[in-house]
Amino acid sequence: MNTVFETALSGKHIVIVGGSSGMGKATAKMATALGAKVTIASRNTAKLQAAAGEIGSGVRIAPVDTTDGAGVSSWARGLGSVDHLVISASSAARGAFTDLPIDDLRAMFEAKFIGPYMTAREVMPVLVKGGSITFFSGVLSRRPSAGATGLGAVNAAVEALAKGLALELAGRARVNCISPGMVATEAYAAMTEETREAMYAQVGSSLPAGRVGEVEDIAQAVVMAMTNGFLTGSVLDVDGGHLVRD
Repeated sequence: MNTVFETALSGKHIVIVGGSSGMGKATAKMATALGAKVTIASRNTAKLQAAAGEIGSGVRIAPVDTTDGAGVSSWARGLGSVDHLVISASSAARGAFTDLPIDDLRAMFEAKFIGPYMTAREVMPVLVKGGSITFFSGVLSRRPSAGATGLGAVNAAVEALAKGLALELAGRARVNCISPGMVATEAYAAMTEETREAMYAQVGSSLPAGRVGEVEDIAQAVVMAMTNGFLTGSVLDVDGGHLVRD
């Protein structure tokens, strides 16, 4: 492991909302390997327990529903001192502008924007000075796709939140946003393996990187965002070149 990252994260308390699966879990594994004390959170206690068992000893679980304001407040007070907050929990609702049910759009906005907004606000009293907050958006914020206009708009809102908070919390905390492209995660588990692999191959062949992302690619970016004291108000595009492809 990189000794610079080990020095920066050793003994630090990192809270990862969405840490029971995918990119959040990969970040928890990497941070733990670098000597951090990690708390993973999500709504599903069983998934948290399974993830903690996979990550290893010393990982704490803290179930939370980020759309429940009162619950988030109580949850945050029980965290103790927090050095870095990562909010990778997500939600995606796809459909044409004229077809996507408004209730689905509203639920996505609640999960992907309002939830992270409330979570960050409630954690602020226990976030150490000089700590960091890392949000997650997605490549559709600046590379729109037909049938995913709502998702792109929510991603853009998350990026605007990160940039605004970097100014508002200047001198108190650094705030950044990770914008992944397509990453091989459990999000595509409902597909057949053949269909899923074909999709990865097709998308990967269109990218300058020549492949879709792995969860470890994203975890590395999160570790950098947490440890680089000169990085704030930034959107880190970890997308294999999606934004610059033809």
